[in-house]
Amino acid sequence: MLSIKDIRKELQGASVISDKVMLHIHEEGLLTIWVPKKYGGLGYRFEEGLKALFGWAQTDGSFGWMLTLCAGANYFSRNSKPEVAQLLFTHTKTCFGGSGMVGGTAEKQDDNTYLINGSWNFATGAPHLTHFTLNAKITENGKPITDNNGNEVIRSFIIPKEHAEIIPNWKSMGMKASGTYSFTIENVMVSEDYSFVYDHFFTNDILDSIPFRVFADLTLLVNYLGMASHFIEEAEGIRPEIHFKGFAESVEKHLEKVLNIAREVENILGDHKGISDDKEHEIHQYGVELVQKLSHQILTVYTQLGIRATNTHSAVYQIFCDYFTAAMHSNFRPSADDVNFSF
Repeated sequence: MLSIKDIRKELQGASVISDKVMLHIHEEGLLTIWVPKKYGGLGYRFEEGLKALFGWAQTDGSFGWMLTLCAGANYFSRNSKPEVAQLLFTHTKTCFGGSGMVGGTAEKQDDNTYLINGSWNFATGAPHLTHFTLNAKITENGKPITDNNGNEVIRSFIIPKEHAEIIPNWKSMGMKASGTYSFTIENVMVSEDYSFVYDHFFTNDILDSIPFRVFADLTLLVNYLGMASHFIEEAEGIRPEIHFKGFAESVEKHLEKVLNIAREVENILGDHKGISDDKEHEIHQYGVELVQKLSHQILTVYTQLGIRATNTHSAVYQIFCDYFTAAMHSNFRPSADDVNFSF
């Protein structure tokens, strides 16, 4: 078992999550926090899982991001047919990951199979995946199939890694070890059994009822807060004479609020009630505002650290780059129409 210090040492300046860290991840079952216990997973409750994600991001940005996205993809065990999920997750190193975009087509065949072709971007953890997950438009005789409302039908598929070609094109300033690469699939035949639909579950659990937007919002927020916590820890080491206590206390306060929201969501769903659209909007708006404040404060702190903080081999610089790379995620980005660019 690796300590936080060990993991940070392994990933400082790294361009990939090392074999030693991956062994630790598999030994501790970290990728299975959202996988039901009946499939061999840890089966965490929502609040419990968010605490884990915060701790991993606090350890290292790439470490936390990769685990969040890949454990999040393993959540699709709940959307998979039970016999498929049971088969796949008997292997302790099973690691799903992929792209949320619709990047290709799935040509329907006569024997309940689909021919997959296309390319997808931003598959976090790509070097470590055992299976790629992807969204594709369903076609028949080369033409898109539409539903009763005229919308193109989209399904998600699980593809073994040997059928995917990874394109190592991640050139961003941060999250360098996260392995967020593109991939292509060419003429791969997949059984319908290895397809799924996001909101169709084969398990019966409160976690299944959490709206995807709420799940995404809160899992990303604890990542930002975890990286911020690590950032201020390193900042205090560079300028110990500055009182950064208020920053650290704010991180703790907002983490507690996120966990309280998760608890509230679980309680509402536990009472067999739904999460209202107003509640979803309230949670999302809180996230938008928090990320804006957090980004501003990290910049404010960074400008107080001096030239040492610009050393590209320093921990604080890596965290700074990791945070602002992660903050580019479109989830909490405000509309440009709402931003005043004058100064």
